Amino acid sequence: MRWLALAFVALIVVLQYPMWLGKGGWLQVRELDRQLAAQKEANAKLKVRNDALDADVRDLKAGVEAIEERARSELGMVKQDEVFFQLRQRPDAGRNDPDGGKPSSPGPTSLPIRPASSSTDKR
Repeated sequence: MRWLALAFVALIVVLQYPMWLGKGGWLQVRELDRQLAAQKEANAKLKVRNDALDADVRDLKAGVEAIEERARSELGMVKQDEVFFQLRQRPDAGRNDPDGGKPSSPGPTSLPIRPASSSTDKR
């Protein structure tokens, strides 16, 4: 009778092995769930990025403001009838600053300025 009980225990272990450790078993399903969650998170980040790029494309196709903004910031372009002033920081400015005399701004400041219209232009 003892041999029969051991045989049944061995049979149960053999039948349980695929459920826990085999292909499609509990451990593999847990690992696949972890990979699925990581992929969903990556997809969500990419969707946000794609939505932002899509909005940029729609702005560039539909409006002039987005094109003008990019032309000004990335290409340094100015409108017709604008005067462009580029202000540079004086070399002696900032010598008494607590940060060791380093200029507060990294480079020159650029300001596009439209000329004021004269009173004869008004109708």
